Amino acid sequence: MNDLTGTRALVRLALRRDRIMIPAWVLPLGLLAIAMRSAISGLYPTQASRTSLAASMAANGSLRALYGPVYDTGIGGLTAWRMGSTGPALAGLMALLLVVRHTREEEEDGRLELLGAGAIGRRAPLAAALLTGFGTSLALAAIVTLGLLPQGATGALAFGLAFGGAGCCYAAVAAVTAQLTESARAAKGIAGALLGVGYLLRATGDAAGPGGPGWAAWLSPLGWAERLRPYAGERWWVLGLFAGAVPALVALAHALVARRDLDAGLLPSRPGPEGAGRRLTGVFGLAWRLQRGALCGWLSGYAVAGLVLGAITKGAVSLGNGNKSVADELNSLGGTHNLVDSFLATMVSFLGMLAAVYAVQAVLRLRGEETGGRAEPVLAAAVGRIRWAAAQLLVAAAGSAALLAVGGLALGVGYGAAVGDVGGQLPRMAGAGLVQLPAVLFVAAVAVLILGAVPRLALAGWTVVSLTLTLGLYGPLLRLSRWALDLSAFTHLPRVPSAPVAAAPLVWLTALAAVLTAAGLAALRRRDIG
Repeated sequence: MNDLTGTRALVRLALRRDRIMIPAWVLPLGLLAIAMRSAISGLYPTQASRTSLAASMAANGSLRALYGPVYDTGIGGLTAWRMGSTGPALAGLMALLLVVRHTREEEEDGRLELLGAGAIGRRAPLAAALLTGFGTSLALAAIVTLGLLPQGATGALAFGLAFGGAGCCYAAVAAVTAQLTESARAAKGIAGALLGVGYLLRATGDAAGPGGPGWAAWLSPLGWAERLRPYAGERWWVLGLFAGAVPALVALAHALVARRDLDAGLLPSRPGPEGAGRRLTGVFGLAWRLQRGALCGWLSGYAVAGLVLGAITKGAVSLGNGNKSVADELNSLGGTHNLVDSFLATMVSFLGMLAAVYAVQAVLRLRGEETGGRAEPVLAAAVGRIRWAAAQLLVAAAGSAALLAVGGLALGVGYGAAVGDVGGQLPRMAGAGLVQLPAVLFVAAVAVLILGAVPRLALAGWTVVSLTLTLGLYGPLLRLSRWALDLSAFTHLPRVPSAPVAAAPLVWLTALAAVLTAAGLAALRRRDIG
């Protein structure tokens, strides 16, 4: 027996447990990259239109920060441009969640201690988690490569490796953060923050003009993925950066795992107070205490995102005014012929869909409390299941509303400062943000129903989120049929501020969310806990 004994069995176990989660990530991301190729062909059918787009992007730093620079004006090059800034970032998010799930979460829930009592080496769980993350990232790279082959094999391979390299890199980052903390939430938070910093560095470097800090993008794996330049004279040597960083991080993770005890992290844990405060009494106080850290992190991110998106609105509108294809794209997303309102409506909808990610994450906290054995001591006291679950769901709903309000306010401040009308834009955009709440609650309610009725498939709630994001962000661009777009709850919302608020869809979405939540709670009340 050695330190890696049992790695193969643990990989099979991880794949068995994630038979839903992995396809829910890989297939939508891979198919989206493929579908984007067809959308680009329809939006920019002539070489003149594609050249005009590239020229407009070169003169617009704010949109280069959002989408990246255009390196080539062919269909393959524009596909790589459109997906090159977000695709690798999503691949990195997928990989880091997988690695933390099979390392720190296993320790926190006590399952790794049971496995370790058998013929399992000390480093086998970490190795298995990394192999799972690497394998999933490379599977995504293979799908992307095969989908882009009609545009050229060399560019398709480079584009696929951009996804795979970013995924492998952030899988290794998560392997390190999993050794630092005692909780999976903290490990995900640190790895996610590093992913966010990488995105900001990439955006800063892309937005820089002559003499600006373009070098900042080279500090980020996401910048490396973009500067691989698929379909634009591929820079294969950039893969050497991934080839150097990933083994170094893996070696660091393996060195750290040997220096700590099982269930412990290398960063010292902060001792709590001797007695609980008044706000911690009762299930509602407990729910707030469990979720406040994640909510504060989300609120900070929303404030920054809203300010940035609001600040780039003028740049997006100027690009649309000078390029009919871009204007048509913005109008198809925003649902109006007013470019300013179309762009703002699109950004508000984007913030709403991200709030659905938070809401599902907060709902699935209930499942984490079950599987971790922490729900049973609470329910053993004079606390009913409905009251216990309702407390967590109330915090999730209130947190979603707070996110939308903060995001809308920040969007109003960013755009208002750019046009000199902060006072007029603040209430308008805050209201537009809150209009997204019924759709967010509906997505969360679907997750509640799955959690209550089929707890083994609770992670399928992420499939709902993935479908919502894919249809909402790219459905109009891909010219999907109406019935497909209607699968997303956000499609039914009024396009505020580009359209007046209609009460009917808000009412029936809220009513459906209430019905699904009640059904989920009823199912939870009847089934076993754990």
